[in-house]
Amino acid sequence: MRTLKSISLIFLFTLGMCVQPSTVDAAVRVGITIRVRIAPPPLPYYDQPYCPVDGYLWEPGYWAYSDEYGDYFWVPGVWVKPPHFGYLWTPCYWGYDNGFYGFHNGYWGRSVGYYGGVNYGYGYGGTGYYGGRWSGNHFQYNTAVVHANRNIVHNVYSDQTHRSNNATGNRPSFNGPGGVRTMPDAREKTAMRETHAQPTAAQTNHQQAASKDRSQFKSVNKGQPATTSVNKVGGNRLNAKGQQAAQQRQPAPQANKQQNQPQVRPPQNTQQKQQQVRSPQQNNTQQKQQQVRQEQNNQQQKQQQVRQQQQNNQKQQQVRQEQNNQQQKQQQVRQQQQNNQQQKQQVQQQTRQQPQNNQPQRQQAAPQQPQRQQQQQAPQQHQQQQQAPQQQNRQEQKNHEH
Repeated sequence: MRTLKSISLIFLFTLGMCVQPSTVDAAVRVGITIRVRIAPPPLPYYDQPYCPVDGYLWEPGYWAYSDEYGDYFWVPGVWVKPPHFGYLWTPCYWGYDNGFYGFHNGYWGRSVGYYGGVNYGYGYGGTGYYGGRWSGNHFQYNTAVVHANRNIVHNVYSDQTHRSNNATGNRPSFNGPGGVRTMPDAREKTAMRETHAQPTAAQTNHQQAASKDRSQFKSVNKGQPATTSVNKVGGNRLNAKGQQAAQQRQPAPQANKQQNQPQVRPPQNTQQKQQQVRSPQQNNTQQKQQQVRQEQNNQQQKQQQVRQQQQNNQKQQQVRQEQNNQQQKQQQVRQQQQNNQQQKQQVQQQTRQQPQNNQPQRQQAAPQQPQRQQQQQAPQQHQQQQQAPQQQNRQEQKNHEH
């Protein structure tokens, strides 16, 4: 393993974006995604293009590594849109540790963290960022450090305090022996513990585009890439002097890759040795990380299902509430109808009862007439009773006379 002269690659996918430098704690490798044995080339000098859109921030160029070709390739510096207002970019960097050079991902955050002390220029002098600052939802550009066209960018200021020389002869691109030897300060340690955001999709596409351009590889350009910067992702490609790059990007076809295999791709036996370098423990780590990602995807799906179920429950509650309201209205209508019917029945009953009340009065008046007749007949009967004996006496006297 120690006699291996070619480049070896080990992918360690990160579970978060919090970067911990290898120079601080060799046991912490959360931010390391690639490890190779050969140091990256020095940083090339290039002229920064003008900011194309107000609000874009500068991502300095850096050397990345391709496992397909076993070689470093230059990712041009570019102006990019931040994912959130108030966020700043912490550049990626290479750090030496125990015979390997580890690649630490860049990230977005409220503060600029540790990036190995590498002097990328244009505000990134090795610690912090002095190319501009946020003022509310607007970014102010320091024209003493970055190139800002005032016809496009209107929020500017000038601070000569941290102006750096970007044309120095030796510009190491890594932290460690033979490169930059710095340690993170208290402010950078605090920034590393803050909430971070991953590189945007535009930044990822920008790196992938550079990996497909063979003119960007060290074995082809000898450390002096034809395209050192672009004004925006997919925009104008510029050379070190800030001029339009003469050579256009030409992704190499598969046939060309095979023809140029001795120049770019490591020999087959080297690739086999690289496979042997990967230890079983590291393979197990990759499997565990894949399982963790799968579990995270499952949790996200479950959360989406829960949110969907909650939305469905809310809709059902609204439907039930509307049904209850309709039922209450129907009950009120039926109650009103019942009340109207009762009132009508009462009125009809009162109407029918009025003649019945008058009939007993007539019945009471009817018995009074016989009583009057009896009263009228009573004196007559009394007179007849009195006259009957008198008539009988007279009749008897007549009888005696005869």
